[in-house]
Amino acid sequence: LNPRFGVFITMNPGYAGRAELPDNLKSLFRPVAMMVPNYELIAEIILYSEGFGDAPKLARKMVSLYSLSSEQLSKQDHYDFGMRAVKSVLVMAGQLKRR
Repeated sequence: LNPRFGVFITMNPGYAGRAELPDNLKSLFRPVAMMVPNYELIAEIILYSEGFGDAPKLARKMVSLYSLSSEQLSKQDHYDFGMRAVKSVLVMAGQLKRR
């Protein structure tokens, strides 16, 4: 065994199309605690990288929109208000800004 080598896996068993890891494989991995990311900071950085000068204000509004939408709209599977969706919208906004 090489002590400088590690294998890390990310499991999202509740996500559509994903399955739970079998117990015999699960016992080979150690769980790691994760924190909820700071969406506002991530959105601000993406907006700056896309060329928006007023990124803090836009990030705050974007995160408010997505958090209110996830709380108030129905919990149907086709709604996605996660970071992947936020990033897609911000990158598309950057593309539209550059036109």
